[in-house]
Amino acid sequence: MSEEETIHVADVSEGIGGDATAEPGSPVELPVVDVLTGRSFITGKSGSGKSNTASVVIENLLDSGFPVLIVDTDGEYYGLKEEYEILHAGADDECDIVVSPEHAEKLANLALEQNVPIILDVSGYLEEDTANELLLAVVKQLFAKEKRMKKPFLLVIEECHEYIPEGGGMDETGKMLIKVGKRGRKHGLGIVGISQRPADVKKDFITQCDWLCWHRLTWDNDTKVVGRILGSKYASAVEDLGDGEAFLMSDWDESIRRIQFHRKQTFDAGATPGLDDFERPELKSVSSDLVGELQSISDEQERRESELADLKQELDKKDQRIADLERELEEARDLSNMADQFAQALLGKAEAPYRGGGGRPPAGAERLESAGAGEDGRNDDQSVLKSYDEAVAATEESESGPDPSAADGGAEVDAASAAADEETPSDASHGDPETASADSPAVDPAAEDEAGPPDDVDPVTRDDVAESALRFDDAIELGTREAVIEELRSRIEALPELSRGMLRHYRREGASDPVAAHIDAGGDGDSGHAYSRHRPIRRAGLIRHAGRGHYAYAVPDLVREAYADRLEDEQIDEIVRAVETAFVPPAELSYPPDADPSEVTDSGEAGITASADEGGGDGSSFVGAGDAVAEGDAPDSDRERTASETAIEADETGAAETDAAETDTATDSGLSDAARRFAERSER
Repeated sequence: MSEEETIHVADVSEGIGGDATAEPGSPVELPVVDVLTGRSFITGKSGSGKSNTASVVIENLLDSGFPVLIVDTDGEYYGLKEEYEILHAGADDECDIVVSPEHAEKLANLALEQNVPIILDVSGYLEEDTANELLLAVVKQLFAKEKRMKKPFLLVIEECHEYIPEGGGMDETGKMLIKVGKRGRKHGLGIVGISQRPADVKKDFITQCDWLCWHRLTWDNDTKVVGRILGSKYASAVEDLGDGEAFLMSDWDESIRRIQFHRKQTFDAGATPGLDDFERPELKSVSSDLVGELQSISDEQERRESELADLKQELDKKDQRIADLERELEEARDLSNMADQFAQALLGKAEAPYRGGGGRPPAGAERLESAGAGEDGRNDDQSVLKSYDEAVAATEESESGPDPSAADGGAEVDAASAAADEETPSDASHGDPETASADSPAVDPAAEDEAGPPDDVDPVTRDDVAESALRFDDAIELGTREAVIEELRSRIEALPELSRGMLRHYRREGASDPVAAHIDAGGDGDSGHAYSRHRPIRRAGLIRHAGRGHYAYAVPDLVREAYADRLEDEQIDEIVRAVETAFVPPAELSYPPDADPSEVTDSGEAGITASADEGGGDGSSFVGAGDAVAEGDAPDSDRERTASETAIEADETGAAETDAAETDTATDSGLSDAARRFAERSER
């Protein structure tokens, strides 16, 4: 390429700004080296001819055998294929090849090493980030390769204000284009920026350009830019320029000329559609070998994506299998614990003389006598009865929910257990059946023998979980916040009292194990009892298995799933608090779920504080006080009733209510004691 080689693109025009030394119609030629390696800017409002000017320059370069890469943002340059073998790459079916950022290096090799002109059509990418990523990768490859090759090459950028805006917010792609504008000339890489709004283009780019074309502009902000760069007389004259007419400002001859650009020779794909028939000409195709090289990259990418999809599917299957095995292991552990508990309880019932065993001594009678007899010769048969009664009561409670005829379900068992542990040696030294009946829940031997042991001792099954989920889905289909709250509250209110206490424990701790929750709720440390009373809250979906025998509080998760994660955190918290009023005292609701109950002061809740003081202040009495508030929201005076007032009221309302009140009192006063006794036995 000769340094003096030029291309004829326009002729001198008449009017303000015309070249006084040349006659109108005189040819205007641009030096090829300055066009290929320089920085230029072409601007004008829509329809003024700026895209035609760029096409005329490109056609002249292609005629001379110089390659270019055009970044087409509107899909209007494919008409060049009418005359030239040019690679059309993008995302549309009309393109020769669909490309992605993985094709960037190959595209740069084709353009610089094989002199293949390329139209990089980014108009078909639905995601703007994808188009920017592709352009950034291609420009980086061109810049890096030009540092080594030093080959004159032109990069044309349509709608450059989208990449190098004046107002800020420029991304990595814009910064790379600015870098090409500042340093690309040293390597032979030139750039042409095209925009219909010069006021929106970064002025650092415009002021560094070697040649500029100003087509017709009418907006004040745009004409002011013309006035600052060309002068005030051009600011008013630019509004009167005809189609294809422009002011050409160039550094190589330090002149401003008014010129008329030629019409492009190829199909004008960017022309505004009119009423005339539109007929697309036959376009040239590039070599199949050329497309094949790019297609191999696409095939390799699809193969990798397919392999990744297969691996992800296998990983999902393994994760699902692990989850299934963990669930089966938990169910097996529940079944094993329940089976051991029932085996021990039923064996004790069959061989106890006072339970219909025909006077036959229990298996291992000598061992029991030596282990259970004190210095005064007493036999601790009461422990066998207590163990059986606790197991039966806990199992019936978890299978059928709270029994209306029994006050607070499992709370009676815990009260009886606490009373049995606290009895004096003189009370237990007598084998009096009446004393045993007074210290243990009343059980009819004949009724139990007739009904037999409970059959339904299976752990929670998939059907149970599915049935619970369907009930929840049916409730939320009403589309109301109240339906979700009512469904969850009904689940909680159907729980036995001790199970609700365990749920409060999970709310405070977040994640814990059944035995710890059972002790915190006022139960003992027996794992069989704990898992039996733990089962109702797990079947209700209010807690979820968290791995390694631990469970997590799940009420917020149920609310999120009910609304498909469409609620904000504040709305979810509001619904959760409404649900938690069914089992959490009002004073505790104002504290975070993991707050210690002892931190709850008496601000606004004098009854709760008073109950805590009477119960020992270790947090267990707080649970009982919370029950009273949640069930009725009674005033402070009702919550501070003495034991004598309760007895008088029971005499007036009936013996059944008196028994229930006494059971509640025993439960409330014995919760922390049972937990403390279990801790002392563990230390011994």
